[in-house]
Amino acid sequence: MTETTMAQKASRTWCLRLLPVAFVVCSFLAYYCSYTIIQSSGTTVRPLNSSRTLCSGWLAHRKWEGLNLNISRQKQLFLKLGDFFWRDHGSQLALPYGVKGSELQLLKVLAMTPYYQLPAHIEKLECRSCVVVGNGYVIKNRSLGGVLNSYDVVIRLNNAPVRGYEEDVGNKTTMRFFYPESASVNPSLNNEPDTLMVLVPFKQQDLRWLKEILYDEKRVRKGFWRPPPQIWLGDASKVRVLNPHFMHQTAERLLHIPFPPKAKQVPFHPTTGILAVFVALNFCDVVHVAGFGYPSSQNQRLPIHYYGHDTMNLMKNSNHDLGREAKALRGLEEAGAIVYLHPHL
Repeated sequence: MTETTMAQKASRTWCLRLLPVAFVVCSFLAYYCSYTIIQSSGTTVRPLNSSRTLCSGWLAHRKWEGLNLNISRQKQLFLKLGDFFWRDHGSQLALPYGVKGSELQLLKVLAMTPYYQLPAHIEKLECRSCVVVGNGYVIKNRSLGGVLNSYDVVIRLNNAPVRGYEEDVGNKTTMRFFYPESASVNPSLNNEPDTLMVLVPFKQQDLRWLKEILYDEKRVRKGFWRPPPQIWLGDASKVRVLNPHFMHQTAERLLHIPFPPKAKQVPFHPTTGILAVFVALNFCDVVHVAGFGYPSSQNQRLPIHYYGHDTMNLMKNSNHDLGREAKALRGLEEAGAIVYLHPHL
């Protein structure tokens, strides 16, 4: 082997040895340059979360003006003692649209329930993704449980169970809207320890029921269309009372329910489901829904919930206008304000 050949071989060997070093140096320089550019622009790199991913394509906020829903992202969701203790609340409407005539009941209830909105990690989110989970049979066998659990805020309704139905409806619950007749005796069975139990007061008796529970007073059974629990094992520190402002705006702006009703006319009120959707529109940046929709009125034997055996016969004497609510939901969907997570009628 000649000296020239040996020199060439040695050179190749050194080049191969230097390649890893050159790679490390180049990688460091690329990282340093990128870091310098980012720092000079005043921005920080943050990992993407599901909420921001959803928000990146969310354009519904540009369409609120045309919907004329009087959305206010600053309106407090829950009533607090300070609203009533030192000054006249000034409400001109009675429940469920105001608190006129119920101030004393509220004072006692709010004195026993601490006030704050939602957990700080949710309040501070740049973009809040929310899903309202209805109780409709349409959600059955959809296997949406994992998807529903991925939202920042999960709102559930009344006494709808999650145990045994996790595959379809998940098990995360941030807020549960309820009223006395729809309350379950032991909320811990189908809620998480930090779930907020949000009372939707339709009438004075609803506040009286909660007051009797909180103060362990004698229960009065009159005034309910179905007997509410006489023993309720809910955690008082997790109880909140929904601001009637949202019920009023749901009825007036979203459903256009005539108010006041004509003489001898049974008044219609929003359901907790459509109310929860309107609350979500006020609080969240992304609003998705699942489990909404009733069978047609001709199908009286079809189940209406993903649990139990209730049929449309249950809704015969309801003071809710289901047709009006279905139309309102279609309007919100067509405007891009809400998105359904499954096919629906």
